[in-house]
Amino acid sequence: MGAIQAAIERELLAWPGVEAAPHRFGGVEFRLRGREIGHLHGDRLADLPFPLRIRDEVLASGRAVPHHILPGSGWVSCWIRGEADVANVVSLFRLQYDRVMARA
Repeated sequence: MGAIQAAIERELLAWPGVEAAPHRFGGVEFRLRGREIGHLHGDRLADLPFPLRIRDEVLASGRAVPHHILPGSGWVSCWIRGEADVANVVSLFRLQYDRVMARA
């Protein structure tokens, strides 16, 4: 595990209820209340699922791009180029976390 992934994992796992597990396509998946809130592919890529409305807002703000394999879905991809991108990735996971917690 690289330093960037480790930093993101430390932050996410400090949030109540968040668990980590291996992701079926490689990397690590983060779950909250039994559902995936997103996953990391090492130090280079984060993928997160959102409702289309929120996905559109995230894309319009430039915080992520359409998912690298499923561009028409609610999933977004956030390419990680270095440590400067960690805050944005964490903020996207926080958006997802807060959304799931509000629904409970």
